[in-house]
Amino acid sequence: MSMIEYISQHLWQMWAVIAVLCLIMELTAGDFFIICFSIGAVFAAACAALGGNIYWQLAVFAALTMVSLFLVRPFALHYLHRNDEERVSNADALIGRKGRVVEAIEKGGFGRVAIDGDVWKAVANVDEMIPKGTFVRVIGRESIIITVEIINN
Repeated sequence: MSMIEYISQHLWQMWAVIAVLCLIMELTAGDFFIICFSIGAVFAAACAALGGNIYWQLAVFAALTMVSLFLVRPFALHYLHRNDEERVSNADALIGRKGRVVEAIEKGGFGRVAIDGDVWKAVANVDEMIPKGTFVRVIGRESIIITVEIINN
């Protein structure tokens, strides 16, 4: 058996690899575009496993990718990315969160604040020391340094 015959008989494996690679790329993008290619590749793999020739596989891949782009993607965007304009991510999501000072914030200097198990470098919004154990709220950030204010319970 030649290499070309082997590849043509096991083309479903190539489609499966393409599907997995597209899923991995989708994890980095998150806009539900690349996953449509993954869906097309899954159906092309099924077509290949059922004995369809390369032309059928390509047609199934193209057709199901297009169907996914027009049906699956809008549905996913609507239900999984609600209020997309208001969605914050990464450090911006810290604004408004509450935490506890784990290393005193020195007057005019830095300290550390624990928020949900993560410890962040912090500065105070006022020019005074904030002692360890004080509860604070994040009111801003500059790069990886958060600005906090004391919460009066």
